[in-house]
Amino acid sequence: MNPEAVFPRATGSADASVRPALPDDATEIARIQVVTWRTAYRSVLPATVLDEWDADAATASWRSAITSPPTPGHRVVVALERNVVVGFAAFGPAELTSGELPDPAGRTAELTTLLVEPRWGRRGHGSRLLAAVSDIARSGGAARLQVWLLEGDRVSSGFYESAGWEPDGWARTLDTGSGPLREIRWHALLEDQEATS
Repeated sequence: MNPEAVFPRATGSADASVRPALPDDATEIARIQVVTWRTAYRSVLPATVLDEWDADAATASWRSAITSPPTPGHRVVVALERNVVVGFAAFGPAELTSGELPDPAGRTAELTTLLVEPRWGRRGHGSRLLAAVSDIARSGGAARLQVWLLEGDRVSSGFYESAGWEPDGWARTLDTGSGPLREIRWHALLEDQEATS
């Protein structure tokens, strides 16, 4: 895949960039996921999820997401510092929440995860990942992006708010097996992002 065709806007410098994930990135993506979850979400996620992490299963799942996505609209991208994978994002067509009417034009994409390993934080990798996802989704015909955030996750909500996102009024509660988790949906119109970038 030609990265320039995927990322019409510049997404990096010589030291930092974003590119489509490759199958060989799956191990590092799974490692970044568990390290970030254990650091940022230890007090919220069930201990069994974090302590009984199956690295091989997670790697296989990410490799499948990269090589055999469920639809052509599903993608995984990685952030690099020099040649080191430091973060990733995954996105695809939006899933409806209970009671929500379908988008007849199918013009909403959903960011399912965007994580940067904590030791690589505050270097712009999250912003570059979000810009790349926005560009790819827009080039695929999306007019809107959405993401579900844990209600008490002030770091993530601050990040999305600084990028022009806002809550869209939808909430859901997930049953984790060790207590409910409430999530708030945030969104951004891609036309608005393009006009302000």
